[in-house]
Amino acid sequence: MSAADWAGCLRTAARQLQAAGVEGAARDARRLLAHVLGGAERVSACLRDVPEPGDAKRFFEMVRRRVARVPIAQIIGQREFYGRLFEVGPDVLDPRPETETLVAAALEQPFSGLLDLGCGSGCILLTLLAERPGARGVGCDISEPALAVARRNRARLGLEARARLLRSDWFSAVSGSFDLIVSNPPYVSAAEMASLAPELRHEPEIALSPGGDGLAAYRAIAAGARRHLRPGGRLLLEIGPAQASAVGAILAAGGLAVLDCLADLDGRDRVLIAAAARP
Repeated sequence: MSAADWAGCLRTAARQLQAAGVEGAARDARRLLAHVLGGAERVSACLRDVPEPGDAKRFFEMVRRRVARVPIAQIIGQREFYGRLFEVGPDVLDPRPETETLVAAALEQPFSGLLDLGCGSGCILLTLLAERPGARGVGCDISEPALAVARRNRARLGLEARARLLRSDWFSAVSGSFDLIVSNPPYVSAAEMASLAPELRHEPEIALSPGGDGLAAYRAIAAGARRHLRPGGRLLLEIGPAQASAVGAILAAGGLAVLDCLADLDGRDRVLIAAAARP
C-alpha cells in the first residue's frame, strides 16, 4: 500500500492526532474516515483505494479540526444516544453515555406526561418519547439556537405530534403538571471550568456551567418542581459526581425527598431520583 491510498491517509491522520495529544487517535481517525466514506463498514473495504482529491481534502480538514480538539460529534454533526442518531453542534451539549443512566432510570416506571428542563438537543426528551409511544412531552430551553436543533431532531424522529418545544427559563413558561420531570442541567462550578477537557471548550458554556458553585440550576428546579409534579410523580436529575449531598439538601429545602442516587457505568454518582415529600 502506498501513502497515497486511504490506508496511508489513515496512518498520517493518526500520527497528527497523537502528536496533538488526542486520546484514542487511531480510533478517531477511523471514525472521521468512516464519515467521509459513508459508514464504518466501508473503511476496511476501501483502505487500498486512492481517494478522490476532494474526499482527501475533506478528510484532512476534519482531522485538522480534531487536532484543534473540536469534539468528533461536532465535526460529523451527529451523535448516537440510546441507539438513535441525534444532530449536535456548537449550540448544544454533546450527549454523553453517562446521561443514558438517567434515561434508563426514567424508563423503569410508566409515565404519560414528561417535562425536560434545559432540553438542549432534545436527546433525553425525544428518546423517552420514542421508547414510550403513548407518552407526550414538553421540552424547554432558554437557548433558541438549541431549540432549533431540538426541532430538527424531533422532525427526524417523527415526534412532532407528541413533543412540544418552548423557550423557557426553567419553569417560567411551563404550565401544567407531569408524571416525570427530567433534567441534565449545567452543573460545573466556575472553579472547575479551567480544568475541563479541551473538547468541552467547544461546547456552549451556558449548558456546562451556571457559574459560582455550580448549583444554581438545581435551586431553580427545586423551587418549582413540586408545583409541576403530579401525585406520585418523579424528578430525575443528572448531577456531578461530588454533588449528591448538596443537591439532595437543595431538593429537601424545596419540599422534595431523594429516593435514590444512581451511579453511572464508571461507578460515579450520576442521577438523583426524587419525589414530593410527604406533608
